[in-house]
Amino acid sequence: MRRLEAALAVLIIAATPAMAQAAGRSVSVPLDQVTRLNLAGRAASVIVGNPSIADVTVVDERTLYVSGRGGGVTEIVVLDRTGAPIYEGDVVVTAPNDSQVSVWRGAQVTEMACAGVCSPVTRNGEAAAQQAAPAPAAPNP
Repeated sequence: MRRLEAALAVLIIAATPAMAQAAGRSVSVPLDQVTRLNLAGRAASVIVGNPSIADVTVVDERTLYVSGRGGGVTEIVVLDRTGAPIYEGDVVVTAPNDSQVSVWRGAQVTEMACAGVCSPVTRNGEAAAQQAAPAPAAPNP
């Protein structure tokens, strides 16, 4: 009985640092970019707090890619097969890199990607919304 108690104590002490390491991490990813996330254990489930801020693609049990979908902060939790967390942390989606600019016309903003020549940036579903919207009428001279 004494050996069982000692073995359980060793397991609890050994597991505690891993649980502490799994919590409190932060990942930063630029808007419309991806960041690789390597896991210490095998993932069985991935939960994203707000999918409009970040999305996760599972490559294999130990490799995830986090995509920045919208500016802000959300949380990702990765669980193993027993339901124990192997990763818990915030995802901070930051402003795009230096090759993008915002053009304001009154309250309307157009995001532009610039690499020699600037072109409008299209994000999730924006192309369909822009095509469905009527074009503004040309002013009469």
